[in-house]
Amino acid sequence: MSTASSTKAVAATPPKAIVGIGASAGGLQPLEQFLSHTPVDTGLAWIIVQHLDPTQKAMLAELLQRATAMKVQQATQGMQVNANQIYVIPPNTELRVHNGALKLTKPTEARGLRLPVNILFQSLADTLAENAIGVILSGMGNDGTLGSQAIKAAGGLVAVQQPGSAQFDSMPQGAIAGGGVDIIAEAAELPARILSAMAQMPFNTVQPLAAQMAAQIENAAQQPAPDSALQQIITRLQSHTRHDFSLYKTSTLQRRIERRMAIHNLDSMQHYADFLADNPQENDLLFKELLIGVTQFFRDTAVWDYLTDSALPALLQHSSETALRAWCIGCSTGEEAYSLAITFCQLLQQQPQLRRFSLKIFASDLSPDAIARARRGQYPLAISEHVSAEQLQQFFIRHDSYYQIKQHIRDMVLFAQHDVILDPPFTRQDLIICRNLLIYFDTLLQRKLLPLLHYSLRPNGILLLGSSETIGRSQNLFQPLQARLRLYSRKDPLAHSVRNLPVHSFPPLSTLAKEHPVPSQKTPSPAPDNLQTAADQVLLQVYAPAAVVLNNAGDIVYISGRTGKYLEPAAGKANWNFHAMVREGLRAPLALALQQAETKAAPLQLHRLPLSGADNSMQVDVTVQALQEPAALQGMTMVVFRDVAASQQTDAASDMDFSLAAIQQQYLDEIQTLREETRTSKEELQSSNEELQSTNEELQSTNEELTTSKEEMQSMNEELQTINTELQAKLDDLALAQSDLQNTLNSVEIAILFLDQQLNVRRYTDRAANIINLRESDLGRPLSDLTSSLQYPALHEDALDTLRTLKFSEKQIPTTDERWFSVRIMPYRRLDNVIDGVVITLVDISATKKLEAALREKSRS
Repeated sequence: MSTASSTKAVAATPPKAIVGIGASAGGLQPLEQFLSHTPVDTGLAWIIVQHLDPTQKAMLAELLQRATAMKVQQATQGMQVNANQIYVIPPNTELRVHNGALKLTKPTEARGLRLPVNILFQSLADTLAENAIGVILSGMGNDGTLGSQAIKAAGGLVAVQQPGSAQFDSMPQGAIAGGGVDIIAEAAELPARILSAMAQMPFNTVQPLAAQMAAQIENAAQQPAPDSALQQIITRLQSHTRHDFSLYKTSTLQRRIERRMAIHNLDSMQHYADFLADNPQENDLLFKELLIGVTQFFRDTAVWDYLTDSALPALLQHSSETALRAWCIGCSTGEEAYSLAITFCQLLQQQPQLRRFSLKIFASDLSPDAIARARRGQYPLAISEHVSAEQLQQFFIRHDSYYQIKQHIRDMVLFAQHDVILDPPFTRQDLIICRNLLIYFDTLLQRKLLPLLHYSLRPNGILLLGSSETIGRSQNLFQPLQARLRLYSRKDPLAHSVRNLPVHSFPPLSTLAKEHPVPSQKTPSPAPDNLQTAADQVLLQVYAPAAVVLNNAGDIVYISGRTGKYLEPAAGKANWNFHAMVREGLRAPLALALQQAETKAAPLQLHRLPLSGADNSMQVDVTVQALQEPAALQGMTMVVFRDVAASQQTDAASDMDFSLAAIQQQYLDEIQTLREETRTSKEELQSSNEELQSTNEELQSTNEELTTSKEEMQSMNEELQTINTELQAKLDDLALAQSDLQNTLNSVEIAILFLDQQLNVRRYTDRAANIINLRESDLGRPLSDLTSSLQYPALHEDALDTLRTLKFSEKQIPTTDERWFSVRIMPYRRLDNVIDGVVITLVDISATKKLEAALREKSRS
């Protein structure tokens, strides 16, 4: 593997794209695996953000340099980002990218609340859009979740480490749960997967944002031809999901489709169209890809401040109703709808005179997954970056890994899956929020939707658009309220200005009349053809009792005779349901009778029922019968009314049936008893609830203190994990260096003995053990206790003298086995120039001595 020694200078060239890599506890090893499998000539720039101890010097750059031949450097203020180079965040900083350069700032939050990965990813999404790439590796907490969503929404690419391979899987799991991940793989596999995806996507060299936007406008594609691959994909999606994407911006569609192509390694859009035909499940995945939600709590704080201070109070003061209605279009996972609910509640707290008003919010989106998440109202802990501590305490419930929206806020919002193009709109709205939705539509669809929004608003209603959206040519429909904040007020234009609405799901009035005819009590009949028919008509109209025929839903489908005494239309919208129209005194008995009649073949008789609950002067006999024939009446029920004569009301008839009335009265008595018992139980529960609430407040206060301590401890733990990993790497290096030193000492033909300041044995080589009797257990023993084959009784005194005077000593000493050694005693000097013992070296000079003796003997002869 290449190391720092092989690192060479590279040309300073702008990168094709920038890869932000986020990691925390347990992140060093996957970072090394990631970089060791990354080619050095990708044309990309790599920025690494890890949770670091703000008080310690970081060694991350030095440690990562061993894993790659690319240049690894710690980021500095204003440093230009170049291709094929790696930049590492310094301790106690927040790192952003702006116009191709690094921007460092000091954190403003406490240690436990810092989210540096989110900050980097958000800046990449804002600056680079589809040229941004985010990678999340091992780590604790949820840092990176919101940032990955921002990159995904901007059209970039997000990859995470397989949670099962991470030492700490919270950060990868959080990003996956947030729905903003394209690639999931082990750290060593991620570089190849990212480069493969990039090969299928149109990445351009990073340039300033204005230049990128100009290039996008210049290169925007035209509408697809009817037989093109893109049109085939649009048609297939429409048949599968009902939604028509043909009026979306073509460039947006192509970019989202190319992401799916890259994941499946398909090199042409026609191949992807064929792939869709063979894989129906891919239609759902592509549909989700095209519905990327861009949302967060209180996005653009200036907008929400203006709503709270000016727009909403003015709307309430001029409203003729106390129940206001708002519609949040494209609500995604619900953050914006809940932001409006929280803003409204805070406004009522600030201005008590407005507390008579209420707000109902309709939040709609095309994605069923987003609506399901919005209904749950659960959001990651990272929302604390956008929601104030006061709002979190007042409107959320803190759990271990998420915040739960409180129930009274949840009850203000009604979520629904809704297609604003195809489905009928929510009407009579006082406020419509439609942010960052129109930017995905082409100009034609935008011009059609704005009249729809106008139609849905009440007079003087407010429209809020996204920061990149305007009303365009619809100045006759809306007037600016705050143009800079994209707030507009509804105008009352000429009728012909809004006659062409894009929604085609309203059936024509004639169709409604045919499908749902309104019954009539008196419809002129054709002239009778003969005497019998004429007589039957007179008998039915004059002498037959009043009767109605009901369907199985209780709706009146036919009326005979005069029923006005027994039935009357209910107030409000026309309602032909029998239970809504029947007189008060008859309502309860007839409801039970209709239920019982369904199971009986014989007619059910009810006698002397009062028409009014408070007045028994008018009574009626009622017959209820379920009809089985003829076939046209099968499943229906007939109810016949007969008035009771005044003379009969005072006479008791032996055959009168009071059973149903008695059952009804008993039923009402039981209900009254149950109501009283329920009221008593409710009072007792209310008392207990107040006690529990008091206890809960105390526990909540304690829990908040513990939560704060837990956050701080978790932050410290992550930093200690990082330091521990770095120190472990250093220990491995030291162990390797020690092994190298030991092998070097043992490989030379010199015996060496290291002594400390007390002349105790510190270290020795194997050859020294052959001269001086040394074993492993002798480490720490004094030199004077050791025996050797050296005939050197002054060895101890010479070592003391060298330690005292710092002068080295060298003598030639014989041994008992007729060998000679050059014994050299030198001071042991540490790197910090401190004397910390002596070093004794013994060099075998036996051969030299033998040669010297031979030469001397020869010279004598």
